Amino acid sequence: MPDGRLERLSARLQAAGQGHVLAWAHELAPAQLEELLGQLESLELGRLQAMIRAALSPPPAPGAGLEPPELLEWGSEEQHRARDAAARRAGEAALAAGQVGAFMVAGGQGTRLGYDGPKGRFPVGPLTGRSLFAYHAQRVLATSRRYGCDLPLYVMTSAANHESTRAAFEEARWFGLEPGQVCFLVQGMLPAIDREGRLLLASKHSLSWSPDGHGGSLRALQRSGALDDLGARGIRQLFYFQVDNPLARVLDPVFIGHHLLARAEMSTKVVAKHDPAERVGIVARQDGRTGVIEYSDLDPELAARRDEQGRLVFRAANIAIHVLDVAFVRRLLGTDLALPVHRAEKAVPCLDRDGRPVTPKEPNAIKLEQFVFDALPLAERTITQEVLRVEEFAPVKHATGADSPHTARQALSDQARRWMGAAGLAAPSGMAEVGPLFALDQEEFLAKLTRSDFGPVFDRS
Repeated sequence: MPDGRLERLSARLQAAGQGHVLAWAHELAPAQLEELLGQLESLELGRLQAMIRAALSPPPAPGAGLEPPELLEWGSEEQHRARDAAARRAGEAALAAGQVGAFMVAGGQGTRLGYDGPKGRFPVGPLTGRSLFAYHAQRVLATSRRYGCDLPLYVMTSAANHESTRAAFEEARWFGLEPGQVCFLVQGMLPAIDREGRLLLASKHSLSWSPDGHGGSLRALQRSGALDDLGARGIRQLFYFQVDNPLARVLDPVFIGHHLLARAEMSTKVVAKHDPAERVGIVARQDGRTGVIEYSDLDPELAARRDEQGRLVFRAANIAIHVLDVAFVRRLLGTDLALPVHRAEKAVPCLDRDGRPVTPKEPNAIKLEQFVFDALPLAERTITQEVLRVEEFAPVKHATGADSPHTARQALSDQARRWMGAAGLAAPSGMAEVGPLFALDQEEFLAKLTRSDFGPVFDRS
């Protein structure tokens, strides 16, 4: 190339120990070479090399002095009701002022469910077949109606499902939301590496890429312009949740209120762990900071420890629902957001060192990921609120067994039947369902119920 572009890039890559990715550059057609150079120039090599070094190093084990978090325990006694009522008032005031936005992370495909398309399109309604997208978008719509303002929904997609996710919203007429309420942003990508830290090539003119994990969501807000949009709308708090949980109480005023009253920068919802072996991260404190410890990193003795009431000491299971102060997000991004790197070993089709394509059956590569919960220790103030699993957590992760479509549908139906029981109704046999546009919670269900509503499905457009 006459402008020396290839030579300059080659020198930078050689200095970073990644010069091999240009080994076949001389064989490429102009369009292929342009594609490869564009990918390589998009890499922040300094940051990437630091991430690679971290991924190749042994993960740090939780140190001594691990403690349970300061927990806002769930309870039905008078002091709990009074505490939550004060939080609800604070949260409702912020919602009515239009100061809260919903942020749904929805980059996943339904592959593990045997579904061809974005996971958010997957039908989970016990009787209606309502999709995950519909549950969440309708909760945003119902909350907007309740508080008299158009609250925004930010949807993080991935390169693999962006167009089909947008199409799902368009086909459903935005699930009743105004198009201007919905903002799409695309998750970032990171290149895969081998066990020596060398970048892998998918072909002679393309790197092997994978999504950068939900920790990349904060950088995606900035890169997409969504962070500026938050500022223009006057949004001060961001309600973060993942698409796979149809019971997620999106824009929950009580949780938002607890976060605001504590002047927290980032807050977390948790449920009580089923048992010590449950494969879920737990919220804990270490060195005065709150964070999430992955289940595989928690010492089995600590995981099994119980208090005088027989409860697990480390029981605060992370369910990936947070409130983040937008000013906190801006501060993190202003310091280059150096979240820890997590490694996932995968079997990744790639080129071998002779340029031949290989399709391994065993893991041969490391995918780099960052997790949003790793921002927790960077927050000066945080709260951890315990909620009931049966009311707020039923993720769809596997095709069968635990955390599957079957268990999610059953949880949604059980919730509907509990609400009907609270109204003094005899629930019909079989499954039942309450749509978000009929009621966001049991209190609203009881207030709205009429004789004409009786039946297995409570829905209202």
